[in-house]
Amino acid sequence: IFIEGYNSRGFTISGDLVVGPCAVLPRAILQWNVGSYRDISRESLSLFRLLEPQIEILVLGTGDRVERLHPTTLKQMRECGIAVEVQDTPNACATFNFLTSEKRVVAAALIPPRPT
Repeated sequence: IFIEGYNSRGFTISGDLVVGPCAVLPRAILQWNVGSYRDISRESLSLFRLLEPQIEILVLGTGDRVERLHPTTLKQMRECGIAVEVQDTPNACATFNFLTSEKRVVAAALIPPRPT
């Protein structure tokens, strides 16, 4: 799976257009039910804790800028053995592609950037 592009409406991933926020998993792409970074919580990240094999790294793209997430939310992911990298969405896409090219077990949770 490779993230080819993004805009304010969604993402182009491995040739497919995905509208809105999405979860990019090692073998699937799913809609991710968040409206903004404020909706990122233990519950909205629960999908990533259930994957088998377990992912090593979750790359979170919070839109057009890096946003601070609640420290408890990040701590809960680390306690499950999953590193979380919070970035703006353009950098998160690049980081996901790089980690994938290194054969790392990685997933991404991406929110489209706002229109400029």
